[in-house]
Amino acid sequence: MNGDHQGLALTLFSVFVVVALAISTWFGRERQGTPEEFYAGGRLFSPMENGFAIAGDYMSAASFLGISGLIALYGYDGMLYSVGFLVAWLVVLFLVAELVRNCGRFTLADVLAARLRERPVRIAAGASSVVVSVLYLVAQMVGAGSLVALLLGGTDGRARGWTVVAVGALMVVYVTVGGMRATTWIQIVKAVLLMGGTATLTVLVLVRFHGDVSALLGTAADRSGHGRAFLAPGLRYGHDLTSRLDFISLGLALVLGTAGLPHILSRFSTVPTARAARRSVVWSIGLIGGFYLMTIVLGFGAAAVLGSDAVRASSAAGNTAVPLLALDLGGGAGSTGGTILFAVVAAIAFATILAVVAGVTLASSASVAHDLYGTLRRRGGRAPRDEVTVARAAAAGTGVVAIGLGLLAQNLNVAFLVGLAFAVAASANLPVLLYSLFWHRFTTRGAVWSVYGGLVPAVVLVLFSPVVSGAPDAVFPGLDFRLFPLENPGLVSVPLGFLAGWAGTVTSRQGADAAAHAESEVRSLTGAGAA
Repeated sequence: MNGDHQGLALTLFSVFVVVALAISTWFGRERQGTPEEFYAGGRLFSPMENGFAIAGDYMSAASFLGISGLIALYGYDGMLYSVGFLVAWLVVLFLVAELVRNCGRFTLADVLAARLRERPVRIAAGASSVVVSVLYLVAQMVGAGSLVALLLGGTDGRARGWTVVAVGALMVVYVTVGGMRATTWIQIVKAVLLMGGTATLTVLVLVRFHGDVSALLGTAADRSGHGRAFLAPGLRYGHDLTSRLDFISLGLALVLGTAGLPHILSRFSTVPTARAARRSVVWSIGLIGGFYLMTIVLGFGAAAVLGSDAVRASSAAGNTAVPLLALDLGGGAGSTGGTILFAVVAAIAFATILAVVAGVTLASSASVAHDLYGTLRRRGGRAPRDEVTVARAAAAGTGVVAIGLGLLAQNLNVAFLVGLAFAVAASANLPVLLYSLFWHRFTTRGAVWSVYGGLVPAVVLVLFSPVVSGAPDAVFPGLDFRLFPLENPGLVSVPLGFLAGWAGTVTSRQGADAAAHAESEVRSLTGAGAA
């Protein structure tokens, strides 16, 4: 890409950054002094607005860049990410959306505190939510680094590094200035842009093959270097028993993890009623379903148009498949059409990253200020404005941690990194949430054991897995201290989370608070007394 083309793409980047800053400033100029405004935007959003915002939060750079890249490299096995992310929304719709809106206020801990002792469950759920959020942020930053490095014409490590730092700084500004109201509108704008860009590329791919899907798949298989094996299970997860178990572990994390993601749970607090929360999820399912179906077309399209080797040559993890596909569909390198389409796609992807990191950072700062700070520092009562100040400071701290980890993880696939965040969410947050909503005997000890019983094994297993050491594409490829053979810990850590919650409950000296459970149950089902 020559200097003029790079200038065009950078101009589009800058336009979105400026627009997002304007949105943050506009919505942050008033009504940001209370936790209600900062965490939930005053609960003033309509179901459609919140549905678009949820879709914006969920359709991350990992999905746009990472999933399509994995499909371009591994065919059928990469497509499983799209299916997993989509099916996960059924769990959210039928099990948690309405009940969480009625029982919660801002965070996961609010749902637990409705019937359990507040202090221990807030500390546990707050710590877990921060870990999940940071892992999710790292994935987005790695995607941003890959994108800008491609734009600048190579895999320059310094460009990746400075991009990670810039994205971290911008996300802190968005959150601290605008809170939930600004973050939601940034998500809505981003969701519209992302759906428009993805639909345009999908149509162009189908036009290239005259609408013949069979020709598209056949060409993808031929150019993948794997023949018909490209369209069958097993290319990435079928070599041996370990890879098959890894596949099951990944699927478990993807399907169960969504309902435990802090930034998704907090979205249900931004609408006025539980019915609105449920309608929001219906809106988001329509948008998310359409998006993930289109990522399948883009992934196989990248393999068919570019070839898997060309994708791998640009990025070993496949993160740059979609921008390269856009360049080719627009006319190829050096053409005006190709340059414009590449620049638009790159700008949309960058906008996606900025919007998602803002939403996740807000959820993380809410957990720190509302759960951890509010419990540890203000036992005698909370000052709302102090809590918002702490939340803004927590956003900055989260940004620094995410930047540091993002610099270390630059060689990993972004979809895979998101899979790790989902595994931790499914292990630590989902068991305690389901027990709290549906098990009348559940106790405070069970809740604390459940959170730590899922969180600690998930993190420890990742640290001693091939993701961190012992593999060429690990975070530390020169070291080897792997003890756990699977890349995704969900197969072990999710059952441990449920088992720990059960064990903690049945061994509790004090039984469940029947009155608190009855009150919580009525509130969850009817909305009576909901915030």
